[in-house]
Amino acid sequence: MGHILVVDDEPAIVTVVRERLEREGFAVQAVASGEEAMTHLETDPAALVVLDVMLPGMDGFEVLRRLRSAGDRVPIILLTARDDDVDKIVGLELGADDYMVKPFNPRELSARVRAVLRRQAEAKPSESQSEHGLRFDHPRRRAWFRDQLLELRPKEYELLRFLDQHRGRVFGRESLLSHVWGHESYIDERTVDVHVRRLRSKLSAIAPDTQIILTEWGVGYRLAEDA
Repeated sequence: MGHILVVDDEPAIVTVVRERLEREGFAVQAVASGEEAMTHLETDPAALVVLDVMLPGMDGFEVLRRLRSAGDRVPIILLTARDDDVDKIVGLELGADDYMVKPFNPRELSARVRAVLRRQAEAKPSESQSEHGLRFDHPRRRAWFRDQLLELRPKEYELLRFLDQHRGRVFGRESLLSHVWGHESYIDERTVDVHVRRLRSKLSAIAPDTQIILTEWGVGYRLAEDA
């Protein structure tokens, strides 16, 4: 496994994070700005990035936006001093894998690092074609339905791909939050409904008469096996 890149301009935070992660066997490198992070990742890809939001110059959101726009799917855990749900949601919508608010417990951070890496390792191979016309290119985070590219937000992509990987199986809102959003327990369960509505709208724009994401009333959602 590659190294973990810590991007933070607070030396004390870097020291704490580095010591904790190295104690658990991770190789750690650190930079103090968004610009340095981008340069580093171009030449020395990381296994995971711990990224502070409030950086001088290019902030963490911009680093995240540029990486995801370029198709870089390196796992990212955001750090911030602002306990603001709006900031958390923005970061997750941009494609962050997890989010922690300072001050944080270093042991919890290391647990989340392991959880994010474990979820990535359990992901299925990149290219898949389902019976009902869904196709995924996971490294580039792209999805097609009946050979038409879907314009998906990061969490919409992850939700659709997760349901496709478990086609026919019903998942409740809480279960989908756990699998797709990870540890973000502050996210309301209605977030799942919002993302399902968006996906249905985008899928029905291509095939108005086809039901892909089905509702099992009182239970949850599943992807049709033979739509």
